[in-house]
Amino acid sequence: MRYPSIIHHGAVTGVTGSCHQLMMDDGFSLLVDCGLFQGAETSPDGSARAGQLAIDFPIEGIKALVATHVHIDHVGRIPYLLAAGFKGPILCSEPSAKLLPIVLEDAFKLGFSRDQKQVERYLKLVEQRIVALPYKQWFTLVDNKQLQARLRLQRAGHILGSAYVEVDVRYPETGLKKRIVFSGDLGAPHAPILPAPKAPYKADVLVIESTYGDRLHEDRRTRRQRLEKVLVHALSNQGTVLIPAFSIGRTQELLYELEDIIHRGMAKADSVKFDDSRSSKAPALDWANLPIILDSPLASRFSAVYRELDHFWDAEARARLTKGRNPLAFRNLLTVDSHKAHLAMVNRLKQAAQPAIVIAGSGMCSSGRIVNYLKAMLGDERHDVLFVGYQADGTPGRQIQRFGPHNGYVEIDGERYDIRAQVHTIGGYSAHADQKGLLGFVSRMTRWPSEVRIVHGDVGAKAQLSETLQERYSLARRQVRVVIPE
Repeated sequence: MRYPSIIHHGAVTGVTGSCHQLMMDDGFSLLVDCGLFQGAETSPDGSARAGQLAIDFPIEGIKALVATHVHIDHVGRIPYLLAAGFKGPILCSEPSAKLLPIVLEDAFKLGFSRDQKQVERYLKLVEQRIVALPYKQWFTLVDNKQLQARLRLQRAGHILGSAYVEVDVRYPETGLKKRIVFSGDLGAPHAPILPAPKAPYKADVLVIESTYGDRLHEDRRTRRQRLEKVLVHALSNQGTVLIPAFSIGRTQELLYELEDIIHRGMAKADSVKFDDSRSSKAPALDWANLPIILDSPLASRFSAVYRELDHFWDAEARARLTKGRNPLAFRNLLTVDSHKAHLAMVNRLKQAAQPAIVIAGSGMCSSGRIVNYLKAMLGDERHDVLFVGYQADGTPGRQIQRFGPHNGYVEIDGERYDIRAQVHTIGGYSAHADQKGLLGFVSRMTRWPSEVRIVHGDVGAKAQLSETLQERYSLARRQVRVVIPE
């Protein structure tokens, strides 16, 4: 084997299960992410999939794991990696170091045991392994006569703590030097709370995601207005709007946007009160009393960490704090913690003729509390389902998104549910960069990579990004080898 080289253990057949192994020499390799497979997606040889998550590759020689961010499709198999005997450190950014134990506690309970003593022992082990790295600072992986390797993390703008990874590898005996960059999941400009990612100075080899490699997002700067328009229309039926959302990242962005919609709606209502001539234009919704229900203990914990780490927010978000607003803990926000309270809320909203917005996981409707809401409400046309994120093939979310507008049905937990609720999808809310953003990540480098490996995308997205990338290189009169791993 020629070094350095890369083996892809996941995010090859789709957008989940991210796991990439950088082979540096015969005795040292670095694992970048170790995530869950979701829906119908599998490892490259099909041996690992949802429900079959044991590590299916040799771990000898893996000296460290670096987590680009804490979404479950990037870190959810870490409990299985530890069970397989991995003894090395878990490297991540400082915000991720706060978030990762929460995610892994949940993954451990789902996959291994709910016994509290076992959970506590496991979490203690995890926390001992975590090494929090400041952004922009180099960390030495190995330094000997045969191999010198170091890495650093840069902000990726995807969720709090997300990072792309720069790895410098040098072989003193031959003088060979390479910089390998793993993009992780890249964020998009104009996203709330976090600053957009900046491209690295250079890369020899780039491993890049391609979730939206075949399309452009709708204008993110007008998405709040689009969200408000959909909500006003949906809530006019006096029903509930169900928003499936991942507990970390998407949920906090939604809360941030909803707080702003309510803030503006209340200000508009106040101005109408003092101008009788405009009274006929008063908003139909009572924004001041519209309940925003966060039904996810996990999301509530993440939101608390987001608030604690507000020094990592962007300038706009910090400015709201200085004005006395709290985008992640506002008056309309109701949290549901216990399972008993969750079931009571489902039953209440199923019966009530009162507008409400529910945010619950999971983001692709494959598990979590959103499932009970869907079972109870999909058959009632008063309610609405609003998708603001990517729905992977094989997930209930993709089925609802595809068949809902045609009064179709979805299978959940082996049962068929007719879809009579209205189904909406709003673009521009993806936490992933679109094709323009992915191309910009490459073209804004001073030294472009000579090899680009495209992962973490559907077949069409990867192919389209490959074609567009090669066109961009050709126009710039540069050479590139584009690889789509199989």
